[in-house]
Amino acid sequence: MALQPIAEGLFELSEDGPRLIGGRRRSDGRMVFPMPTGPEAAHHDPVRLAREGVLWSFTVQRFRPKSPPYAGADDEAGFRPYALGYVELPGEVIVESRIETDDFAGLRVGQPMRLTLVPFRRAGRGEALTYAFEPAA
Repeated sequence: MALQPIAEGLFELSEDGPRLIGGRRRSDGRMVFPMPTGPEAAHHDPVRLAREGVLWSFTVQRFRPKSPPYAGADDEAGFRPYALGYVELPGEVIVESRIETDDFAGLRVGQPMRLTLVPFRRAGRGEALTYAFEPAA
């Protein structure tokens, strides 16, 4: 059984790989991510965002965040540090994202990044598919 997206309308699969879905506000062209929902959605057009960008800023989460809001299935003993950052999709928007890498020391602001999809285990709710960025080769 294929994993379901963590949220409807967050991303889609295309011929060239996954694409995040942002929104362009009709009144002034301002880009946002994710695409707004509810009444605000009527003021935006959906836009398939670029798959590649550059690392704008990042940090490494070295201890397990408090629950809630942390939704990981791991416990304190099984927690593994992970990188979080902002990836600039040039001319579009800056996206907050998990950064998929085991080499935290190799991360650099301005580094090319590429969108990927990864499984996300949610405590008590099974697995879902979410987006992340990884260093581009």
